[in-house]
Amino acid sequence: MAIAELHDLVGRAARPATGSDTADVQRVLRFKPSAMRIRAEVDGVVVGDSRRAIKLIERGHDDVYYFPKDDVRMDLLVPTDHTTHCPFKGNARYWSIQLEDRLIENAVWGYDEPYEEAAEIAGYVAFYGDKIDTWWEDDHRLVGVGSTDAGAVSSPLATWILRDAWEADNSRVLTEALANALNECGFEIYRLRVIIRTMHPLVAATAYRWEEGEDGIEKFEVPLSLHRDEKFTRSPIASIYEGRGGVRRRISDNPADDDFPILADLRAEGATDYAAMPMRFSDGQLNAITIATRAKDGFSTERLGWLHEIIPALARYYEVHARQRAAMSLMQTFLGAHTGKQVLEGRIHRGDGEDIHAVIWFSDLRNSTPIAEQLGRDGFLRHLNSFFDCMAGAVLENGGEVLRFVGDAVLAIFPIDQNECERKAASREPSDAARRAAAAAREVARRIAEANKVCVDEGRPPFEYGIGLHVGDVTYGNIGTESRLEFTVIGSAANEASRIEGMTKELNLPVVVSETFAALNGCDVVPIGKHKLRGVGEPVDLFTLPENQQNCA
Repeated sequence: MAIAELHDLVGRAARPATGSDTADVQRVLRFKPSAMRIRAEVDGVVVGDSRRAIKLIERGHDDVYYFPKDDVRMDLLVPTDHTTHCPFKGNARYWSIQLEDRLIENAVWGYDEPYEEAAEIAGYVAFYGDKIDTWWEDDHRLVGVGSTDAGAVSSPLATWILRDAWEADNSRVLTEALANALNECGFEIYRLRVIIRTMHPLVAATAYRWEEGEDGIEKFEVPLSLHRDEKFTRSPIASIYEGRGGVRRRISDNPADDDFPILADLRAEGATDYAAMPMRFSDGQLNAITIATRAKDGFSTERLGWLHEIIPALARYYEVHARQRAAMSLMQTFLGAHTGKQVLEGRIHRGDGEDIHAVIWFSDLRNSTPIAEQLGRDGFLRHLNSFFDCMAGAVLENGGEVLRFVGDAVLAIFPIDQNECERKAASREPSDAARRAAAAAREVARRIAEANKVCVDEGRPPFEYGIGLHVGDVTYGNIGTESRLEFTVIGSAANEASRIEGMTKELNLPVVVSETFAALNGCDVVPIGKHKLRGVGEPVDLFTLPENQQNCA
């Protein structure tokens, strides 16, 4: 993605919304100076004592007292890195209460630079009600004081998140459903972005893009290199990632107000308002949701509150999807695409499996022991991985499934659809699985030839290899102990594939295939006579690929 496209996701800085929606905020927030002396005690220690407290009455939440810092035992408060974002009040910072033998984590918060509509609480702090032992109004002890996270939620978005959002089985579907839900609730968005950070050596995040008038959701990966660019590091998304909270930005008609690049693009699109909110996963990872509207008066602060209320639940859905993607990626990396799918679908018990008909591929590196002694441990590991790039890479590129690496050997399969097999046998057409296996063997030859040029340049021994191809019925499933399983293929056909590969060295051929493979592969093989396989009773007919033997029998 080009640097210019980054502007489509992020901006450079943020500032709060201004007075045009003050009345809207007042329908959600009311600040009332207290006429009483308010005290908060923990373990008998008074941590706040004020006749100047401000009571915040916030719809959907318990009432909260904000104390001037001069009336708080700030010497007992320890700053933390925790932050939260409120679309009404701004970004809050937190403190823990440090008593002699007790630390109450993130028990106090305050807004150093609250939004204009919450300016009354600048320089004030509040205590989580459920982390304070005793509350007093004058000499009256309060009972059942809750936290700001308490209270009923009754917005239409809350109904959607509880009733409908769970039906989305992936992040694309969820993002489209979210966009539709926002507009059904009157947000009038024309664009939505959901950015999920990714643990990947090359990819910084996965982004989902919704645009009014376009079909579906665009998913794209944000390269790690882009996150090092200055235009990102000075952006609201970077600010969210760093834990500094979300942003709310009205878009003025004056380009001189453009203190971050995205505003010019949004203004050109007719946008009037932009908001970016943090979305925290259960492990603390911070992600982001951004929305923009062309509505004349921008976003209603009340509606932004609705979105803010559902973000914790929304984060759980996106987190489940992200973990599913990560699990599938790990499964595909360590088990293979088809095998990983089997495990994720629940075939996780010893004995779970199925009987399949397949091309069985067995290959190995020749002379690996003396090469390992020559190159040393690190050198041989690099040499072996280069070999696997050639061997297993060709299998995967042609639709095969690599089941395991056994030392310097590769076991793989190309599953065969039985109906397709019978149909093509009758018409003497090559089976698709056999055709792909033969193509993989030819691709190995090409890759090995290229890799051997590098070996010569680096003074390493060239690669020599053998590939055995066979066809048969095998059991494809879990074997092992109750606590350590492996998903693989077992059966006489798998053993015979190993024996056939063993003949490559004796016959000095890189590829040897069985008669059953030759029958599936049509005429694209050359007979090399009958040979006795170790552990197999009668001699069997063996074949190779035409490019490996010029004289056809």
